[in-house]
Amino acid sequence: MKRSLITLCLLLSACDSSPQPPQAEPNPITETQIQAMKKAQAVQEQVDAAAEAQRKQIEAAEQ
Repeated sequence: MKRSLITLCLLLSACDSSPQPPQAEPNPITETQIQAMKKAQAVQEQVDAAAEAQRKQIEAAEQ
């Protein structure tokens, strides 16, 4: 009996009926910075690919 009472209390306390807090609006400044970082990463990938292609051309010309 004691065990079932404890279990019942735990189950009831876990079911909270209070509403969840509202989601915070994303900060436009933060969103702008995130977009700038993504754009910079894309540019860096292009630069790395071009450097690798140039490196392969140089190695092929040396052989």
